[in-house]
Amino acid sequence: MRDSPAPAGDIVGALYAGCYRRLVVQLYAVTGDLGEAQEVVQEAFVRALMFPQRFATLDNPEAWLRRVAVNLARSRHRRRRILARLLPRLAAPVEAERLVADTSTAHVALMRALRELPDGQRHAIALHYLADLPVAEVAEALGVTEGTVKSRLSRGRVALAALLDAPRPDRSSHA
Repeated sequence: MRDSPAPAGDIVGALYAGCYRRLVVQLYAVTGDLGEAQEVVQEAFVRALMFPQRFATLDNPEAWLRRVAVNLARSRHRRRRILARLLPRLAAPVEAERLVADTSTAHVALMRALRELPDGQRHAIALHYLADLPVAEVAEALGVTEGTVKSRLSRGRVALAALLDAPRPDRSSHA
């Protein structure tokens, strides 16, 4: 007779094979750091394995993993920010451009601009536009209301346009 942890472990293994890379890409967009993204996604999977009975009953395990990874990234960012204030010598910036495969000028500019946004706006934009999640899932992943997500998306788009110096389309003229 098989107990419930083995099937949950099988579920976690299959999910790891199926969505690890996708989650890393999504979290890279949130964090701006590939190594950080890989670490928080791996930690989310470890947490799933810690509670296999609970994990096996989830309706959407990938959404749960994403939310755990986003929360881990936020917590780690807060801790680093505190450390940076206390110990400035330890807060050396990581050049994410060297770590990613896409080094096109547009991609590098986008990632640089995303890092300039406030956390809430950056997380909402990364999950909605780069991870292609609907507003409801972004709200769930970030633990905020859908209205908050919509507000962050709107403000984030305006801020990104200014940071990227992108001309905004004028719908009134067609010439």
